[in-house]
Amino acid sequence: MNKLFVGNLDDSTSAADLERIFGEHGSLVSAVVISDRYTGNSRGFGFVEYASGDAAERAVSSLNGADLRGRALVVSVARDRKSGSRR
Repeated sequence: MNKLFVGNLDDSTSAADLERIFGEHGSLVSAVVISDRYTGNSRGFGFVEYASGDAAERAVSSLNGADLRGRALVVSVARDRKSGSRR
């Protein structure tokens, strides 16, 4: 899998921050921080997608537990959203 979940993000973390940090491990397809649809505030997690699975594996190994703005990142392979799982 090339898409990674990135959790425990500080409220001020942007997609550009994710691109900078995760881009060091390989070519990124996309990086996004998820925001609350009503308030626009960060929900504290996001996703990055790599062009290759090898780069994604390197990023998980290197960045899971790494410090970003005083918080330990949670980095793992993103799971597919199950249909009907919306609240």
